[in-house]
Amino acid sequence: MVSRRIIQGISAFLTNANWKGFRDGTIYNGDTKALCVPGLNCYSCPGAVGGCPIGALQSSLSGFIPRIPFYVLGFIALFGVLFGRVVCGYLCPFGLLQDLLDCVPCRKIRKSKITRQLTKVKYAFLGLVFFGPLMSFAVIGLGEPLFCKYICPAGTVEGALPLFVVNEGLRSAAGSLTVWKGLLAGSILLMSTFVFRPFCRFICPLGAIYGFFNRYALTGIAVDKNKCIHCGRCAAVCKSDVTLAGDKECISCGECVDVCPVHAVYKRKLIMRKVEERDNV
Repeated sequence: MVSRRIIQGISAFLTNANWKGFRDGTIYNGDTKALCVPGLNCYSCPGAVGGCPIGALQSSLSGFIPRIPFYVLGFIALFGVLFGRVVCGYLCPFGLLQDLLDCVPCRKIRKSKITRQLTKVKYAFLGLVFFGPLMSFAVIGLGEPLFCKYICPAGTVEGALPLFVVNEGLRSAAGSLTVWKGLLAGSILLMSTFVFRPFCRFICPLGAIYGFFNRYALTGIAVDKNKCIHCGRCAAVCKSDVTLAGDKECISCGECVDVCPVHAVYKRKLIMRKVEERDNV
């Protein structure tokens, strides 16, 4: 747990290394801004030195001439193959924020059959990311980044909030959309104190994409099927909605590794993938 927090902190620091932006209320526009970062971190965050993959996807598909975002899709696929949802557990700044809020002492709502069903909702938001701009283009002739504009709380918390604090011009321009995004983001943050990572589990389209790679990623949590006795302890100890360690909902926190009575659950490392493939032949 401690090592994961350290990695999360370092990742958040490096992803938002433009500290001058927080002071001046400005957005960094250097060369690195053309590159994506692996986790959900808003382009408009004054500290951001890279772009958000979801924001980049929406940007490419929006406007008067939608474009196929080959670079962004390739970037996400690369990190998906290498890490899967390890990105969610270790490299995402908004995931770290929710983890910290989960430490607030209060009565928690544990996972259940209902929350497992709610995890499917994020695939609807993933559809909104891809098809929302195209639908708005078909209707009004202009593709709009609907998820980023109306839903994403990271844009509000990481981008709008710090900019509003120091930029009076932006505060005076705030309207009904700002109020809506603020209420939505505030609700998600409040919920994060008594529900483990609600945005990651139920809403995040980036986590939905990385989840597809979990089974095949070169790193992450895996289960030795020859050792597994199907006792369910890995799923029971996990705060996410996994049915078996390493499935699409697993963010590789590692809690399950210590509770497995037969040591069937382990952390897969890059070099181990070749050994697994050879043993499964």
